[in-house]
Amino acid sequence: MAERVLVIGSGGREHSLAWKLAQSPLVHQVLVAPGNAGTADNGKISNSAVSVSNHSILAQYCKDHNVGLVVVGPEAPLAAGMVDDLTAAGVCCFGPSAKAAQLEASKSFSKEFMDRHGIPTARWKAFTDPQEACSFIQSAEFRALVVKASGLAAGKGVIVAEDKDQACRAVWDIMQDKTFGAAGETVVVEELLEGEEVSCLCFSDGSTVAPMPPAQDHKRLLDGDLGPNTGGMGAYCPTPQVSEDLLQKIRETVLQKTVDGMRQEGSPYVGVLYAGLMLTRDGPRVLEYNCRFGDPECQVLLPLLKSDLYQVIQDTMQGRLASSAPTWQENSAAVTVVMASGGYPGDYKKGIEITGLSRVKELGLQVFHAGTVLKEGRVLTSGGRVLTVTAVNRDLPTALQNANKGVASVQFQGAVYRRDIGHRAIAFLQQPRGLTYKDSGVDIAAGNALVDLIKPLAAATARKGCSAELGGFAGLFDLKAAGYIDPILVSGTDGVGTKLKIAQECNKHDTLGQDLVAMCVNDILAQGAEPLFFLDYFSCGRLDVGVASSVITGIAEACKTAGCALLGGETAEMPGVYPPGEYDLAGFAVGAVERDRMLPRLDSIAAGDLLLGIASSGVHSNGFSLVRKVLQRACLQYSSPAPFGAAGQTVGEVLLTPTKIYSKLLQPILRSGAVKAYAHITGGGLLENIPRVLPKTLAVDLDASLWKIPEVFSWLQREGQLSEEEMGRTFNCGLGGVLVVGREAADEVLRELKSHEEAWVIGTVTQQQPGEERVLIRNLLRSVQSGSRGTPVSTGLRSGAPQDCAPERRARVAVLISGTGTNLQALMEQVKKPWSSAEIVLVISNRPGVEGLKKAALAGIPTRVVDHKQYGSRAEFDSTIERVLEEFSVEVVCLAGFMRILSGPFVRKWSGKLLNVHPSLLPSFKGVNAHRQVLQAGVRVSGCTVHFVAEEVDAGAIIVQEVVPVMVGDTEDSLSERVKEAEHRAFPAALELVASGTVRLGEDNKIHWNTQEQH
Repeated sequence: MAERVLVIGSGGREHSLAWKLAQSPLVHQVLVAPGNAGTADNGKISNSAVSVSNHSILAQYCKDHNVGLVVVGPEAPLAAGMVDDLTAAGVCCFGPSAKAAQLEASKSFSKEFMDRHGIPTARWKAFTDPQEACSFIQSAEFRALVVKASGLAAGKGVIVAEDKDQACRAVWDIMQDKTFGAAGETVVVEELLEGEEVSCLCFSDGSTVAPMPPAQDHKRLLDGDLGPNTGGMGAYCPTPQVSEDLLQKIRETVLQKTVDGMRQEGSPYVGVLYAGLMLTRDGPRVLEYNCRFGDPECQVLLPLLKSDLYQVIQDTMQGRLASSAPTWQENSAAVTVVMASGGYPGDYKKGIEITGLSRVKELGLQVFHAGTVLKEGRVLTSGGRVLTVTAVNRDLPTALQNANKGVASVQFQGAVYRRDIGHRAIAFLQQPRGLTYKDSGVDIAAGNALVDLIKPLAAATARKGCSAELGGFAGLFDLKAAGYIDPILVSGTDGVGTKLKIAQECNKHDTLGQDLVAMCVNDILAQGAEPLFFLDYFSCGRLDVGVASSVITGIAEACKTAGCALLGGETAEMPGVYPPGEYDLAGFAVGAVERDRMLPRLDSIAAGDLLLGIASSGVHSNGFSLVRKVLQRACLQYSSPAPFGAAGQTVGEVLLTPTKIYSKLLQPILRSGAVKAYAHITGGGLLENIPRVLPKTLAVDLDASLWKIPEVFSWLQREGQLSEEEMGRTFNCGLGGVLVVGREAADEVLRELKSHEEAWVIGTVTQQQPGEERVLIRNLLRSVQSGSRGTPVSTGLRSGAPQDCAPERRARVAVLISGTGTNLQALMEQVKKPWSSAEIVLVISNRPGVEGLKKAALAGIPTRVVDHKQYGSRAEFDSTIERVLEEFSVEVVCLAGFMRILSGPFVRKWSGKLLNVHPSLLPSFKGVNAHRQVLQAGVRVSGCTVHFVAEEVDAGAIIVQEVVPVMVGDTEDSLSERVKEAEHRAFPAALELVASGTVRLGEDNKIHWNTQEQH
């Protein structure tokens, strides 16, 4: 159902907000209070006369008129707590809380905040005494020439003085003469910074920031940046002076740090954050914060927004920016030019008629009204900044030219406007500038950082004949030093197929290295070769050093297992070739074998020889395209409890079990001469790989009842309804390798194999009969089907198309919160999935007006506030919670950032039904400040733990844990962010385990897994 939206404000910013919101198919009407001539009866848009200063009246108006969302434009209502008051009254309102809006409302607060959190800004000092301020100006060791009224001054409370005397006069004007009223009771005196000013805005959901394209405002009244300061005479976007790298730096060092800091201080920032920056020689420095869209920046940003603004606001309020970032027009520029009343920013006349507006529309341009009013069908001036004309074009000069044409079409007496908006950008674009490799998307510095990380890993794989030192043009291997007399070199290359997709979706990359090495070295073993050295190829669109180092660490460890050196590799960063987050792998193994020991020994293989099979670890690295198709058909997610494998594992964990490496096991056996041939069971399965090592006159007869077939194959066959031939041609069916041996040597070879691995006699070599298949597998389908756990394993889902995936019933879940509810958002996203076994029926907060309540309300989930401050004891508070839970027939309770310790009787009553997430790998680092404890202890891994709640804090039985590496240079903030991402995966996974009945808490207070049946 389409929403009615109310925009608060009357300027050009509010007109542009209403204009963009009205484009959404999710919005059927936009009201603007009080609005202007441009928002009066304009399609979906109309003005409202409701009082915006009385928040109680405003809240009742919203309820009476079914207003689903309020968007606050200007700063004053935000600072006055409009968002807090409307939210508390049950009205969804977009913008930061009054506490968060202090970033703009108090210059002294914002400067102290930046100092506390290491956010780069100018040196400064605040004063309440004008004489002390002037003394500081005269004696400061820096150029203290910027004087600011600390409070809100409608964007005009900043004076940039030319000398110390002028700065002192500004202090007296503000503090004694009250130029800006009460806003000037405190002044901030700042260092004068030199450089280019830019405006960098972002959407913030309290945790994630989604930057907008950088823009630049023009504060001076006249062309050439002359005349007095104003609220802004025009803007353009994007700013070519801000490169992608610089914008990323601003995102990390300013925007994200600000949002992180506000969250840490208990005032999560949800809304639009504006950072006014100076690009100095020492990097970007924050001049000021605004807690809303800038005006006129809003008039160039929203025309470039491709996404639905209403949906972006919903994603921001519901904490979904990490997965639903807004998109922007590319290869386009926007320019807006402000037309102001004569006399502005001083005194000016009102009531002057404006003409020519229709001609601007004919030019394909957009007029956003500000100080205008509609009287008797005529549009009249009613403010200093009257309107803006916005043009969007393929480049900045053309956009400016078109905007100026539009301005020339509009007439009103005494109009003042600039003709050079964007002049700095145009000058910048006209400067000759050479491209860099990084401009194309290739980050050599990141590549070098990766090499530095993996050099010691490679060095640890050194062996006789090779030092494994990276950095040269090529790697060397000395066969003589390795002990070879008459060697034949053997090479093999392979990848890991679409198993990569599963690793990328599970964000688990550390096992792929073993897969890659195993696939290559197991191949060259078929020639009897010892693996000597290995090279890898890692390709991606944009290099993520953390992911790449995880993969290559796995490669290095696997090389040590295989006994070969990691001699070198290639990291290829190819912008535009791979989507974000995706990469590909290839491996190259080189081995050697003495000429007289080469395999297969075709002339010695004869009918009657025996076949020995070596156990695989599971699917290994082949057939994953079919595996993924079966999972899709079965409606299983990678985070789902696995209906195969060990108890407690997820589907992703089982499927990512790495491929076994057989080199150290088989090398001594192959050298003994007892083995006539060895086949690696890789792509093509049993049917295609065994014939590769046989004379053309021979075949094999296998009996699948003689070896153990892992449960994963039973499940795949059943769910995919795979034929016997499909199983034998696609999968290894439990055999990673097959050896051909004479009968006289079979017992000894089998004993050697069984001392390290599971192995079996699986069949015999036979004479090839005309017209018969070369591989006969008896009892395959029967053995595969009998490998399942007796009765078919229910996953809580019905097989078939995705629309048939709903479980028969869902557990009724309540979530207890105290703040922004980021984990609540992750849980809500989980239960939306058709196969989920849980349903969130209630959200309870012990604090009124928090963001989590907004998110729940927007999702249509009932909410209750049980304010702990209203209760005399913990028991009384807990009993009220219990009554509410009973009212909604709740079966499972999740604590998602709930900042109250529950009483013993409550915990005992809800034993086995009460879940919590803790930001460390319990039992280590219990209690508060877990990240600080981790960093002080110097451990290399941390993570999160979802556990049942016990009376002792953080001591309940563990359901799910996810490991997060501690990186060099990690701070509490950076570690916290990565752990939070892990929590958003682990908590929903744990809820599914409990809600589906897969996991329960036994009477012994230990986890019990029920893999036979789930509701």
